[in-house]
Amino acid sequence: MKLTKKTHACVRLEKDGRSLVVDPGGYTEEDATRGAAAILVTHEHPDHFSEERLRAALDADPATTVWTLRSVAAQLSAAYPGRIRTVGHGDTFSVAGFDIEVHGELHAVIHPDIPRITNVGFLVDGSVFHPGDALTVPGRPVDTLMLPVHAPWNKISEVIDYVREVGPRRAYDIHDALLTDLARPLYDRQIGSLGGAEHLRLAPGGTADL
Repeated sequence: MKLTKKTHACVRLEKDGRSLVVDPGGYTEEDATRGAAAILVTHEHPDHFSEERLRAALDADPATTVWTLRSVAAQLSAAYPGRIRTVGHGDTFSVAGFDIEVHGELHAVIHPDIPRITNVGFLVDGSVFHPGDALTVPGRPVDTLMLPVHAPWNKISEVIDYVREVGPRRAYDIHDALLTDLARPLYDRQIGSLGGAEHLRLAPGGTADL
């Protein structure tokens, strides 16, 4: 499987000539979904879900499908009947040659005064886990964790403990668009030394073979 990091929380996974994209939001490159057979969206926040970009992707390729939770599906399903699939915690499905498990139900707490919205994570081929905006533990071994490294709802001690609890072989940073270059060495050093897994970072457009 080939991983391509896109800006912020978006990643692209490719296998056997087919690809899927997770969380192409407003910070993500406009071409992030080009050629994708399927798009997975973890929740409705605009840094993970851009309605404009998803509509453009669906219009560009009539074979593309979107798999997401109800709040996102409701914004697209009327215009694209049969192509927007609603999923939730515990669901499993196969698309574009990938086997997907859905884990999680709620977005992490930003502040107690802000109501929590729904959020799901996607485990791809039993190997790569993208949790969206939550520190969801999938409850099974994970080879590669897409790690939300910096957000208004987390702190570095929680990120380190999350890596420890999931116990992946390696963790790649995502959700990093607001993390300055000045802070990155500190995050790299602390997560790498304390998390118990290989900690890796790709620049937008960077790739890795998993």
